[in-house]
Parts: sequence; C-alpha cells; structure tokens
Amino acid sequence: MSQSMLEGVRIIDMTTMIFGPYCTQMLADLGADVIKVEAPAGDLMRIAGNPAKTPGMGPAFVTTNRGKRSVVLDLKQEQGQRALAALLGDADVFIHNVRADAIARLGFDYPSVKALRPDIIYAHCVGFGSGGPYAGLQAYDDVIQAASGMTDLVGRYDGGQPRYVPSVIADKVGALYASQAVLAAVVHRLRSGEGQQVEIPMFETFTQFLFQEHLFGQTFQPPTSEDAGYFRQLDPHRNPFPTADGHISIVPHNDHCWLTLLDLLGCPELTERPEFSSQPERRANISLLYKEMAQRTPQKTTAEWMTLCRTASIPAMPVCPFDRVLEDQHLWATGLFQRRRHPSEGDYVEMPLPTRFSARAPQLARPAPHLGQHTDEVLAEYNITESRW
Repeated sequence: MSQSMLEGVRIIDMTTMIFGPYCTQMLADLGADVIKVEAPAGDLMRIAGNPAKTPGMGPAFVTTNRGKRSVVLDLKQEQGQRALAALLGDADVFIHNVRADAIARLGFDYPSVKALRPDIIYAHCVGFGSGGPYAGLQAYDDVIQAASGMTDLVGRYDGGQPRYVPSVIADKVGALYASQAVLAAVVHRLRSGEGQQVEIPMFETFTQFLFQEHLFGQTFQPPTSEDAGYFRQLDPHRNPFPTADGHISIVPHNDHCWLTLLDLLGCPELTERPEFSSQPERRANISLLYKEMAQRTPQKTTAEWMTLCRTASIPAMPVCPFDRVLEDQHLWATGLFQRRRHPSEGDYVEMPLPTRFSARAPQLARPAPHLGQHTDEVLAEYNITESRW
C-alpha cells in the first residue's frame, strides 16, 4: 500500500465544535496522525443530535472527527499538563481554539510550546484577529455571520430582516483556510526546517470569503459604485425559475446562450426592446430579464427544460429537495456518499474528501472515536505510565 501524503505528520488537536475539528479531519483524511485531546467532559459536539447507540457519539461529531485518536487529559491537573507537554514534544503541529489568555495560563502559549519543540507549527483558531479591537472576544458561527454582513445580505430577500445562512458556513470556511495554512506551514518547514505560529481568525477569513465578489465597486478608490455588493447576486429576482412541476436553475452564461434561451422561451422578440437589445443592455437590466423568464418557464416541465438546455449547452439543473440530495446517483457514483459500518454505532453515511489525486489517493480513515478511546494507546507510545489524568 502506498504511503499517504501526510503520513508521518503528527498533529495534536485541541479544538472543539466545527472550525478546528473540520480542519483536522481533512488533514487526517490526507494521512496525518491526528491525536484529539479532549477534556474529561469531551467535545460539546458529541452531544449535538441524537446518537445511533452510544451517548457522546452524535451525528455532528461523527461527521467531523473521523480518522482521529481520542485522548482524554485533564489540563486542570499537573499530570494532564505533563502528558500534553510530552505529546507536544514529538508533534509536528499543535492546533487549538482556546483563547489566548486561557492557553497561556495553562502554560501552552506559543513561546512555551516552542521551548518543547522548536520547529513546531502552532496553529491558533480564533474568532477575531489579534491585531484589532475585537481580539479575544468569543465567536460562534452566528456571531461571525452577523458581523461580516452575511445576515444583512440574506435578509434583503426576506423583507429586510437579517437572516442566518442555514449552515455553519463561517466555521467551515475558517476550517478550509486553517487546513490551507497548516499545509503551507508544513511545506515551509520541509524546505527550511523552521516552525512558526499561525493564526486563523474566523471573522477575517469569512469576511474575505464573502467580499471576494461583494467588494465589487468599492474595490477601486474612488469607488465605481455607491455600495458594495455584486448586483447580480443581490437581485431579488435571481431565483430558481418555476416550471410546470417544480423549479429549475438556468444560467445562460454568455450572449449566445441568452439568445438561444430566448428562442426556447418563445420570446426572441424581446431583443427588439431597447433594454434587451445588446449584451450590455441585457446585463444592466438583468432583473427585468429574470422576470420575463419566470413568466415563461412554467410552460414546460422541469424534465423538458433540462432536455432543451442540455441540447443547447445551457447550464441548468433541477432544484433538488434537500432531503433527496442523499439519493443523487452522481454523488454515490463518484464516492462522495459512502456507506460504512462503525464498530459500535452501526451503519452510517460517510463523506470522504471529494478531491481526487492520481497518486497516493487518501485511504478510508478510521471512524470517529469514542471519548478517550485511544488514551492508553497514545500514552503508551510516549512511555507515559500513569493511567489517569
């Protein structure tokens, strides 16, 4: 069996909830040895949702903690602190989401850990960056969605009332940035032998993610438009189009597709109207064009529109009810969804990394661990003989 890409990289993971654990799960999928250090009470995500059989093995925990070994250490006790210090002395990466003042009191801030392992990669997942006035404040996904402007953007579709995106999107975006940052630091250490401290702030990462397109006219100084926000995505008429039996997403991405689609809709004469007479005019009046489309798409079924759009090479997909995404044949065929059996919890659906590698493809990871399942195993590797921490 070929070596995994991150085989030999040992990560001490002291993160909880979604932000950090999702990051380290991706690294574990790539072959890293991730040792999840938990307090005696365990990660709070263990109790999110109903477990299949075992308390502490809730679905949200199982989907973000595969591939890891769980070690329970009570860091309020000197023995637990000594054990963690021993683990860090042989680690490549230490990642945590403990607030800076609290981790310093425990004796595991960056200078202290660097003294244990000079080339350590010390990754700190925080809510707000250390250089600003919000530094040290607690942050959860909802808080970051609000502060970044996301709730305001979503609310513009709902009578002006701010709304959350129905996903822990800020946590997961932060996790993607964190995995990228850790991998970059690993590559740097391979080249230079130098470790470093890496800070991954959720507010800043999510705001950058959101404003990639929504900075828009405010990109230039002086601004080329009064407000930030990409107009096409903020258009209240930018919605899936109704059909005779459901809804469909149709995206005519260039002028040829638009002209073809207007023929399919039975209204090529729209191009004779000044507001639709040219590509610049159609772009400027996209909201009116969306309204015209929505009045005509109910003339055909979703399947009929899919056939027409695919024949004409116009990007389109039916709107899939959320619960039916799990039935999508493509996602099962490509392996995004896989059925596996947990040793204690029984059958479950797992989602491996969707990226594909032509060499050293990731192997199926071990299932999510029970609380403290690997404490004795890991401590024995370090010749730590005391059994309770």
